[in-house]
Amino acid sequence: MDPLGNVIGLLRPHAAVSKPIEGRGQWGVRYEAHGSPGFAIVLAGHCWLELEDAGPVRLDRGDFVLLPATPAFALSSRPGFPCIPVQPSDSAVRHGDPEGEADFRMLGGSFRIDEVNAALLLGLLPRMIHLRAAAREGDRLTGIIDLIVDECEGDRAAREMVLERLLEIMLVECLRQGPGAEALPAGLLAGLRDPALARVLRTIHGDVRTGWTVARLAGLAAMSRSSFAARFADTLGCAPIEYLSRWRMALARDALSRGGQPLERLAEQIGYESASAFSTAFRKHMGCAPGAFARACRDRLSAGRAARTP
Repeated sequence: MDPLGNVIGLLRPHAAVSKPIEGRGQWGVRYEAHGSPGFAIVLAGHCWLELEDAGPVRLDRGDFVLLPATPAFALSSRPGFPCIPVQPSDSAVRHGDPEGEADFRMLGGSFRIDEVNAALLLGLLPRMIHLRAAAREGDRLTGIIDLIVDECEGDRAAREMVLERLLEIMLVECLRQGPGAEALPAGLLAGLRDPALARVLRTIHGDVRTGWTVARLAGLAAMSRSSFAARFADTLGCAPIEYLSRWRMALARDALSRGGQPLERLAEQIGYESASAFSTAFRKHMGCAPGAFARACRDRLSAGRAARTP
């Protein structure tokens, strides 16, 4: 079983917004944090990106940036240039001199993921991934980004549809590839890069119903119980049985958000002896009963549909 594929399946990522951003001359803008995964690909020229509590980073043509949970940030033509506050927009944006050919172009936007399990993404990646064009020549992500750039610069039929699919593929490939090992936080991606722990993670995801113990999982890793428990906690950021519990709860939240399944069946599918045992574990983990969580999801979905109705 593919643990990363399981997580991506629950997140259901898709491109929500993608728009051209241009600039000319001297300019600087600042955005507030908005939480959704954000991305940017520099199509021409360069700019400077500065996250809150971090120094400025230069972005050059072909560079790709992914912000798993977009914090407050500033974009500018040069470091230290005064930035004016602006609001996110779904439309094309022009900064600086409104006249003349732009000397900077970027494709920017955000992804929408299933908010029920949105926290899973934050556990996979660091605060920012910056893939420099000069450092990734010839890899898979380079090919995808080149296709995106080519699509942006063309005027082909179904352009927006193709661009949306390419952006979704880009996000998944970025999750698969991940940043360098030294940049990985404790979490699933770090665990999957450890062969012994990856074997354990594949087993857990492949058979979530089994009543796994630390001793049995340590045997799968061919390690002593104490060595395995320490290595797992250091690499994944939680104890083995806690990881199993968190994954079961992620599956439960997904199932409850979609509805249509009796608690007894759901409990059995994710490894609980009874609906009562599952309800107790869910309440402890989430702070509410499964039924209340399911109703809140239905209400949120209904409110979203009503807001989209003209």
